[in-house]
Amino acid sequence: MASALHSPRDKREPIRITRALQHRNYRLFFGGQTVSLVGTWITRIATSWLVYRLSGSVFLLGVVGFFGQIPTLLLAPFAGVLVDRWNRHRILVITQLLSMLQSVGLAVLTFAGIITVVDVLLLQLAQGIINAFDTPARQAFVVEMVNDRSDLPNAIALNSTMVNASRIIGPSIGGVLIAAVGEGWCFTADAVSYLAVIASLVAMRLDKRDAAPKETRVWEDLRAGFAYVARFVPARDSLLLLALVATMGMPYAVLMPAIASNVLHGGPHTLGYLMTASGTGALGGALYLASRRSVLGLGRAIVIATITFGGALVAFSFSHYLWLSLLVLPFVGGGMMVEMASTNTILQTIVDDSLRGRVMAFYTMAFLGTAPLGSLLAGFSADHIGPMKTILFGGISCIVGGAIFALRLPKLRAHVRPIYIERGIIVVTEVEAGTKSL
Repeated sequence: MASALHSPRDKREPIRITRALQHRNYRLFFGGQTVSLVGTWITRIATSWLVYRLSGSVFLLGVVGFFGQIPTLLLAPFAGVLVDRWNRHRILVITQLLSMLQSVGLAVLTFAGIITVVDVLLLQLAQGIINAFDTPARQAFVVEMVNDRSDLPNAIALNSTMVNASRIIGPSIGGVLIAAVGEGWCFTADAVSYLAVIASLVAMRLDKRDAAPKETRVWEDLRAGFAYVARFVPARDSLLLLALVATMGMPYAVLMPAIASNVLHGGPHTLGYLMTASGTGALGGALYLASRRSVLGLGRAIVIATITFGGALVAFSFSHYLWLSLLVLPFVGGGMMVEMASTNTILQTIVDDSLRGRVMAFYTMAFLGTAPLGSLLAGFSADHIGPMKTILFGGISCIVGGAIFALRLPKLRAHVRPIYIERGIIVVTEVEAGTKSL
């Protein structure tokens, strides 16, 4: 008996892992954003190394992560309302320009030799405010770039592939640049990379998108979005699990400079190797999702990915050898990527278009907005019990969360199945046969 339902068109069509790239606007965005994200990852590793070099404090690594992401937690719900009301394309052009200026600021202060940890914190706060608007706009804009909705899951998976390919390339380049010429050139490369994505956005040909009716107030729209997420069980449970994973598991990344230096006794090259290993696994997870024909079965994938992520973190927490860490980290990156991107795909598939910006804002809160709390907690915990025990506790938390979600999965399938039937993703005869849809 089949383990999952199939959409009407997927039984005989060969899988094209890059099928979303047939859409011109998405192809432009994919190319420009790939270049820009390489620069972003170069800056991330350079910022972490700069702060640790200036302070020698693992707690401050957590504080920097907190400042960079706390605006998302506070502002994303309001940003989601604006994304549903305003032109998403225009929002993205503005946020990319502002992000470029933030990188220029980091570069100028670093080259001048006057940059301090306080400067980095303030510039991270500025970038966090920008990201609070950029991320939900970017997530919601995918639908406007892909004309065929059946290609939406592939586009989301390719976005994840893009992020993680850059996650492999960026830290590797960043580690070399830091060792060779210093952090300032990393920030400069990032600033230049933003020109690619800005150019791709300007080159797009888009249908005119009518502004959403504004009879309601912003506060009313915000409340409607919150009520939708709180009452719709599949969205609520998926976001709660993602928030747990982001809070307890993802902060392992902010502790990497301390682990590379103090536990593995390496330098910036070691940090680059560790981040590249994690990114390789994440890229593999994204390619797996891009190769899938349908959204069906992603609920089970979320369970497996979350437990894999947590288990790999537990294993990593016991490693004191670089070679062993490099073997484990791909499972960390792959588990996190499949969990995050599968949640994104399911939400984008089942959500009403009128609420898409607000729901993706809550997704942004769950994935990025809760991370500052995790970063602050991880920095405090690492300062008292050490980074490896902190990672161990986070991994155990993710395993428990994945197990609870697995127990809830039958109920979630019951809620999602009618939506999949309505949208033609599954056919009624297969539902009556008792096969699973989530």
